[in-house]
Amino acid sequence: MVMQPLLPAKADGAYRTIGELSRETGLPQHILRYWETRFPQLKPLQRAGNRRYYRPEDVALVQRIATMLNEDGYTIRGVQQALMAERKRPSGPLPASSIDAILSVRDSLARALEQDLG
Repeated sequence: MVMQPLLPAKADGAYRTIGELSRETGLPQHILRYWETRFPQLKPLQRAGNRRYYRPEDVALVQRIATMLNEDGYTIRGVQQALMAERKRPSGPLPASSIDAILSVRDSLARALEQDLG
């Protein structure tokens, strides 16, 4: 058996080929290509000859999808819906009125717990 020399680890911000991503995640290449057809958020750069280059955000998304499918029990459709819901969710800080409402609910729950325990 011939041992392959260990390649130096790539920097976190480096682009990965589909083979490198497959080795790092343990996912077969055909699964990664399939996920590209099912998750529009997963769009690696493609160069000549359709060679794929996964950016760090693509790598993070692949790892997240894998976790949701293999550990959290989501279906493909469930992951699609979860990712779509995140895109629709506004980003940035909550408005002050929302924060006040959340704090009010938290305080009333804390009072209710104190009454039950006391």
